[in-house]
Amino acid sequence: MADLPRPFRRFLKRFPEVEKAHMDLSLTVNRQGPLGERDRRLVRLGIAIGQQSRGAVKSHARRALDEGITADELRHAALLALPTAGFPAMVAALEWIEEVLEEA
Repeated sequence: MADLPRPFRRFLKRFPEVEKAHMDLSLTVNRQGPLGERDRRLVRLGIAIGQQSRGAVKSHARRALDEGITADELRHAALLALPTAGFPAMVAALEWIEEVLEEA
């Protein structure tokens, strides 16, 4: 738990029932389609990039690395955001991914 970001640890401490419901929903959604964990992780990363959510991009990038997704694949996922999310979102995502890679 110590490796989780502080805001998420606070959330877990204050609202454990909400997190349990969130986790249950996540597991249910995961089972609803044919995508495997790798594809789901990359989709989630793309959504985080589109939302320009630093915390979510970094979280999904960390988990992607743990799941065997390569640094180049993470960078490619960020580049793919360019036509849809725009240049600023893509550049920010690349930077956040590089921060995760430097930490790893």
